[in-house]
Amino acid sequence: MSQTTARPQIASGARRALALALAATVAFAPLAVAPAAARAAPESFADLAEGLLDAVVNISTSQNAPAAQEKAVPKPDVPEGSPFEEFFDEFFNKRGGGGAPQQRQRKQSSLGSGFVVDPSGIVITNNHVIDGADEITVNFNDGSKLVAELVGKDTKTDIAVLRVKPPKPLKAVKFGDATALRVGDWVLAIGNPFGLGGSVSAGIVSARNRNINSGPYDNFIQTDAAINRGNSGGPLFNTAGEVVGINTAIISPSGGSIGIGFSVPSTTAQPVVDQLLQFGETRRGWIGVRIQEVTDEIAESLGVKGPNKGALIAGVNDEGPADKGGIEAGDVVLKFDGKTVKDVRDLPRIVADTPIDRDVDVVVLRKGKEETKKLKVGRLEEAADAKPAALKPGGPEEAPKTVQALGLTFSAVTDDLKGRFGLKPDAKGVVITDVAEGSKAQEKQIQPGDILVEVAQEAVETPADVSKRIEALKKDGKKTALLLLSNKAGDVRFVAVSLD
Repeated sequence: MSQTTARPQIASGARRALALALAATVAFAPLAVAPAAARAAPESFADLAEGLLDAVVNISTSQNAPAAQEKAVPKPDVPEGSPFEEFFDEFFNKRGGGGAPQQRQRKQSSLGSGFVVDPSGIVITNNHVIDGADEITVNFNDGSKLVAELVGKDTKTDIAVLRVKPPKPLKAVKFGDATALRVGDWVLAIGNPFGLGGSVSAGIVSARNRNINSGPYDNFIQTDAAINRGNSGGPLFNTAGEVVGINTAIISPSGGSIGIGFSVPSTTAQPVVDQLLQFGETRRGWIGVRIQEVTDEIAESLGVKGPNKGALIAGVNDEGPADKGGIEAGDVVLKFDGKTVKDVRDLPRIVADTPIDRDVDVVVLRKGKEETKKLKVGRLEEAADAKPAALKPGGPEEAPKTVQALGLTFSAVTDDLKGRFGLKPDAKGVVITDVAEGSKAQEKQIQPGDILVEVAQEAVETPADVSKRIEALKKDGKKTALLLLSNKAGDVRFVAVSLD
């Protein structure tokens, strides 16, 4: 582990990269709802900071890691009885001889931040701060140090829970309600930037619900409060002194703060902390579906109206909760367990936070009509090896025949095409054999070898079926055709292609 920790870089454009330095925090306690009214900036944050500093800690870790192999140096030949013979014998014996390269151990260290959420000794930090550590030490504001044990960690939200055994109760802080934050609200970050310890910075909430592609549950708070390397695991406070975020990442070309920092909201972190404390692991909900974004074109094809577009089901795991509940590919999930699914990013978070084995109502849009399905939520961690259902277009294999439409050439699946595109032996349906240069289909990254399964949520088994469906869409005044495609690996996706 290095002196400071950092995540992979955020790429912009071609290979232009900005360092994504990690820094995060969580806390444990009932959510305290912050006042709805905005608070004016105080003349000083001194009183607030003074009351919080003792609850914020520095995290230092050490890890024994193998150093790079040393290149073997052969022992020189010296005349027997030479005065240098004893010297060289002693030197190379200490190095283990002049034969194989030597593998030596070196100690790596890492610095980060954290905070106490229970006076008995529960500390929250980032997983990346303590990942792989052989020893974890918690350093307190009064100069005392305690060795910590790892209670549990979660890589998806980058949260770790530690436990120390203090001689007396510790100063602790509690979670606040991150949903009460508004853009422009004042926030305070306290942490251990660059190993300096006990540093306080203030700023505002710059944005909410940011997605920086760091994990499946991204909904970060963006702030301009100075966050630097070493702030990882440190808390973001509201003006009531409650933890509303975990300082997780910064965008910076140099590794220092440029006023763009990200924090995991307390409402995302608290359920994770509670589960780690109770079980030592996370227990997230799972329903067994593959989803994709409802673009404007797909929304028009499916009849989705309004600002909330939901999440499009692209595939359903065989015998999973969704499959047993009657959810089908092509359904658009609008509500899950009473919660509105605004876009594709909402559904994973809502499902993950739903208790396992709960029976829930799922409102879906199917062929232009809303339907309510019932299913029992499964457990994500137990479903890691679940396999998606295989697509079975079915239908008898016809004589070779091609149809051109939408900038694509469609053909019945033959043994020759199976070999040409590496398709599965049981592949059936309509295979795309050519994509016109510069066509709308090419812009949508449709490729030769893709298999067309449905057109406008109607199964197609022959090229003639494709022509009929497209002509019917044009007569109905549709502007786009919604295609369900499968690649040679069996992964499916929906693509809306213009009919013009």
